[in-house]
Amino acid sequence: MKAVTALREEVESWRAFQRRMQDAAELARLSDESLRADLEMEVAAIEAELEKRSFAAMLRGPYDADDALLAIHAGAGGTDSQDWAAMLERMYLRWAESRGYETEILDVTEGEEAGIKSVTIAVNGRYAYGYLRSEKGVHRLVRLSPFDAAHRRHTSFALVEILPQIAMDDPEVGIDPNDLRVDVFRSSGAGGQNVHKNATAIRLTHIPTGIVVTCQNERSQLQNRENALRVLRARLFELKKAEKDAEIAVLKGEYTKAEWGSQIRSYVLHPYQMVKDHRTEYETGNTQAVLDGDLDAFMEAYLRKS
Repeated sequence: MKAVTALREEVESWRAFQRRMQDAAELARLSDESLRADLEMEVAAIEAELEKRSFAAMLRGPYDADDALLAIHAGAGGTDSQDWAAMLERMYLRWAESRGYETEILDVTEGEEAGIKSVTIAVNGRYAYGYLRSEKGVHRLVRLSPFDAAHRRHTSFALVEILPQIAMDDPEVGIDPNDLRVDVFRSSGAGGQNVHKNATAIRLTHIPTGIVVTCQNERSQLQNRENALRVLRARLFELKKAEKDAEIAVLKGEYTKAEWGSQIRSYVLHPYQMVKDHRTEYETGNTQAVLDGDLDAFMEAYLRKS
């Protein structure tokens, strides 16, 4: 029923867009010079909508229309990398807001001095996973460090993970309760009066794979458990998908081990301003706009190339 509802909404959306174009064409045939300005505005709006729909048409993967889980992990670079992870969190939250997506922070671990060590965010909205999958990988920042007394240039790294949110009843991923070890502990960091008094945080360990998921952002232990299960299902799905992809690559003779280290995108703030994607070669000098969430051009370049 969920699939039927989504398809029905998609078809009705295209029919409404078709009616809008027909109305504009009819107005163009009947209107005089006094309506020219209004007609030009409508044509520009239709062109922008068509470009947006053309972009969405590239999202043809089986999970592209789904919600997404976005995880950011600080890498090499100490306090600078933790601050960089927080900058990336802000960037993606602003991008999601610009698209009208709902976001929910499921788990966050604060840095010792500044920034964050890691954060997991649920991004809910149609095609959230399809757009965000282009962001998976290592992101590199080059800047003058605000945490260095000598104000020297530093390079920081952060890893971005993008996972599809798998529905709880999806047959692709099954979790045997006997395979789970559940630990309950007190939340850490900011979060209100309950945080340090009550044991509401949840740590799930999937024994067969060794995957560990923690959630501590909610005051309810039950809610944290449900969120942890959402993340665990997504990670198990990604693990199965990676295994299948590796098997296919071996059969084709194209297998290469995926390792931490090679960044997909560089954000340079000093000695010059540039953001460059190393997979597509797309780049821009407007670094502030990118850090404020203007990512569509990078995503489109990735989708066109893939």
